[in-house]
Amino acid sequence: MGSSVRIGADRLVEVQQQWPEGWRLGLLTNASSLNGAFESTIELCTRLTRVRLSALFACEHGLRGERQAGVLFEDEIDERLGIPVFSLYSPSGKKPQPHMLEAVDAVLFDIQDVGVRFYTYLSTLKMILESCAEAGKPVIVLDRPNPLGKGDGEGGLLESGFESFVGAARIPIRTGLTIGETARYFNSLLAEPCELQVVPMEGWSRSMSYADTGLPWTMPSPNMPTLDTVLTYAGVCLFEGTNLSEGRGTTRPFEIVGAPWLDGERAAQEFNRRGLPGVHAHLHSFTPSFSKHQGELCGGVRVFVTDASVFRPVRAGLHLLDVIQRQHPDRFEWLPPYREGGRPFIDLLTGSDLLRTTLAKEEGLERILDVWEEQEALWRELRAPHELYT
Repeated sequence: MGSSVRIGADRLVEVQQQWPEGWRLGLLTNASSLNGAFESTIELCTRLTRVRLSALFACEHGLRGERQAGVLFEDEIDERLGIPVFSLYSPSGKKPQPHMLEAVDAVLFDIQDVGVRFYTYLSTLKMILESCAEAGKPVIVLDRPNPLGKGDGEGGLLESGFESFVGAARIPIRTGLTIGETARYFNSLLAEPCELQVVPMEGWSRSMSYADTGLPWTMPSPNMPTLDTVLTYAGVCLFEGTNLSEGRGTTRPFEIVGAPWLDGERAAQEFNRRGLPGVHAHLHSFTPSFSKHQGELCGGVRVFVTDASVFRPVRAGLHLLDVIQRQHPDRFEWLPPYREGGRPFIDLLTGSDLLRTTLAKEEGLERILDVWEEQEALWRELRAPHELYT
């Protein structure tokens, strides 16, 4: 597979010449971190001559992407390299601790993101920037494409008081930024920013789809298997905050939604009647093998992206929520908070209580979209100084 894009990892050999000789690198990575030649960033780092790989950091889903969502794990030793693997998703916390950073001179960050606020790798990135700023350690981010392509931000900005591990900062649901650009924005929010270097891509533009890059797609997490999943994730993941299945436990997570009581055909028909661009819904029944409604036959809807260039996933997810809660008002529910005194999960996903408290009202959908459009315009201003690509 030939790639027309040089990602940050492809530039490691040349970039290392800028770093102090003998630097001990800590690498945050997982199985998604491949270059166009199918080489992992771990392998690339072991070949560097000026610096040495001395530790690995693993975020949610583990170093190899082998763990399901929410599964905590402890530090370990990498058997092949004989170096520590520090867990940033452990029972004791998700933020790099001082003893971890004492083992390295700088942290290298290379992982495939999907450009969505509640995909937790962004929260891990922000915590790394914060910890390294406190410890006086540099952070180097190897940039990668945003697989959603076009640089539009979409959805409401996260409001103060709604911060969580699925919402790290005041950004919209769909960021429209690469991981490197997001790092620049996050760093600008710190009272004392860390020393940040973003290694930009060469040959990438916002108009490119991921397929245009020629890069291999490797699952960044167990429920993000294909680029089809990536396209619909930002909208369908909103159903995680409801009593409907978002497709976990099937081969099409975040492309299908359903519940034993859902009339999928009726829901698909109403969704299609709304004429949203680049998307079509169709009846799709399924039986999840795990997660919500495990082992139960669910009436469902599958979301097909017919034109990714005009498809707006967050709006599609909002409309599908609106359709289902209006067709099944006695069965549709928002999930309660996971912890006593906490916020409902839909509020954490959307970054405010606007959707939950407004959607069922007359003209509630229109009110939400009006607020989002104002905040999307503000986001275009906030992000502009941190953009690296046209």
